[in-house]
Amino acid sequence: MAVAFLLGGWLALAGCGSSGDDRGEVLVSAATSLKTAFTSYGEQFADAEAQFSFAGSDELAAQIRTGAKPDVFASANTKLPDQLFEQGLVERPRVFAANRLVLAVPAEDAKVASLGDLKKSGVTIAIGSPGVPVGAYTRRVLGRLAAADRRAILANVRSEEPDVGGISAKLGQGAVDAGFLYVTDVAATNGRLKAIRLPAALQPAVAYGVAIVKGAPHRAAALRFVAGLTGGAGADALKAAGFEPPPAGERDDATALGTPHP
Repeated sequence: MAVAFLLGGWLALAGCGSSGDDRGEVLVSAATSLKTAFTSYGEQFADAEAQFSFAGSDELAAQIRTGAKPDVFASANTKLPDQLFEQGLVERPRVFAANRLVLAVPAEDAKVASLGDLKKSGVTIAIGSPGVPVGAYTRRVLGRLAAADRRAILANVRSEEPDVGGISAKLGQGAVDAGFLYVTDVAATNGRLKAIRLPAALQPAVAYGVAIVKGAPHRAAALRFVAGLTGGAGADALKAAGFEPPPAGERDDATALGTPHP
């Protein structure tokens, strides 16, 4: 099926649509870091036409809180889907993938070769804003450093972006020397950026959560779309994009899928 990319406007309109599945589509709000994997999956998803809105997970969650009605919400963390579940806005979430945070730098003529280089005078850095998952993961890493090192790195931050796309763009434009991204984002640049691994002791656990929105206009298609993320074409697309399987024991029981909020 063809994959349609629309801006946030369809989210508000979706709430006015039919409650059935006769339209043959599934509306998915997804974290920007999922764009490559979900685009590929959507092209293979035979059950319905997949329409995507990609943005920062926090922005998409805020849209749902204010009445937007996509069918599926896929976040770069588990916190936001869990919060929406507690608020009665989505069905029970499940974890469907994992990722790794890395330090990203230009593939050529990079000024930064290690985490320690971020402290150097004149180095410029882009990070995610505090509310977006990549920003929260980054601050978790910095919080594990010595206070003096953390202060020196934060002093070199020149940009706080609303999603990983903004960080990648700043690096691609040469506006900053380094940024914190997921390893999958670096892979998606086709060699323009390279990833520097973080020490294992600093690496945060990056888990992705997905949930069907309560009152989803196309719930049956949404169930099939979510099911494919852990055992079908979606799982294959995630693996090809560099994602890892869900952490062991992270609500991967299929019985969690589609369980309504009490």
